[in-house]
Amino acid sequence: MKTYLVTGAAGFIGANYIKYLLHKKYVNEEIKVIILDALTYAGNLGTIKDDIDNERCIFVKGDIRDRELVDQLFAEYDIDYLVNFAAESHVDRSIEDPQLFLSVNILGTQNLMDAARRAWVTGKDEQGYPTWKVGKRYHQVSTDEVYGSLGAEGYFTEETPLCPHSPYSASKTSADHFVMAYHDTYHMPISITRCSNNYGPYHFPEKLIPLIINNILEGKKLPVYGEGLNVRDWLYVEDHCKAIDMVVREGRVGEVYNVGGHNEMKNIDIVKLTIKTIYDMMAEDKNLRTILKKQVKDANGDIDISWINEELITHVPDRLGHDARYAIDPTKIKNELDWYPETMFAEGIVKTIRWNLEHQDWIQEATSGDYQKYYDMMYTKKGR
Repeated sequence: MKTYLVTGAAGFIGANYIKYLLHKKYVNEEIKVIILDALTYAGNLGTIKDDIDNERCIFVKGDIRDRELVDQLFAEYDIDYLVNFAAESHVDRSIEDPQLFLSVNILGTQNLMDAARRAWVTGKDEQGYPTWKVGKRYHQVSTDEVYGSLGAEGYFTEETPLCPHSPYSASKTSADHFVMAYHDTYHMPISITRCSNNYGPYHFPEKLIPLIINNILEGKKLPVYGEGLNVRDWLYVEDHCKAIDMVVREGRVGEVYNVGGHNEMKNIDIVKLTIKTIYDMMAEDKNLRTILKKQVKDANGDIDISWINEELITHVPDRLGHDARYAIDPTKIKNELDWYPETMFAEGIVKTIRWNLEHQDWIQEATSGDYQKYYDMMYTKKGR
């Protein structure tokens, strides 16, 4: 039986990852998943509460910077794979509080690797390098933002020099360097994946796509940075989860794998497509309109949806240091592991919107309290 320690699994991608492991890929196999999550603003225990059974899936509340706690987990469980999702992860937040990102994303990563090193090293080889227990792997979940910004053409490859532009991406870049340094210095069995923008179920509402969906349902304006011409490559989250586990299990030790969706779109086009998709879905199925907070009747006595249009878009001052374009070349992972993105954006956006419509209880839980304060600070008070 393989045992995973998955950090940050109450967040968006981490939660989807453990659901993929438990209920899809290894649904009929014996595995154990230990979740370590501090349940900060983007961590929602409600997202994974039905997955935690204290047998196949065990939850531990705690901080990846807590040496004693992480050592205790390694002492209690024979961990085969440590998959690190835990991170402060929003660029806007990193601009407001860069030191927090340095502490969690860099020192937290280093603490996890040191704990794994203490648990997995068995001795030294003839050259003095540590020897490691067989079958162990530390995996770092990273981002395409470490590469910086592209021009109108070209793609990020694994050989693209790292050139971060925000405190968030700088902290992730530093963490990646530490992971590779542990491989070079200690021969630690590591791997790294760098992904493009994810979307899908359980996406925290501060991110672009769920923010737009949620604001439409609440009858709010749709804030778009600048002219919305920034280009991103969009990857459906389950496709990403599949790629991560393929790398953890089958990827070469010491390697970086880029994971992209081949779905490049300008932010403004994402917003317009989301508006149109929600309108079309509600035009076809009038029952969906009951979710709208704006309950105005049209001439036929139905809930009016004519206001769901591009006039909802409001352009706001651009983010500081906003990268113009990201685009990932996933050739390496395709060639080595036969991974490919299965979900095209036209399909994935419908699945994502429908999930949001059907899980308003989760949205309400995720957007209460601290999130509302954050939304007011980042958008309302800046004229957004």
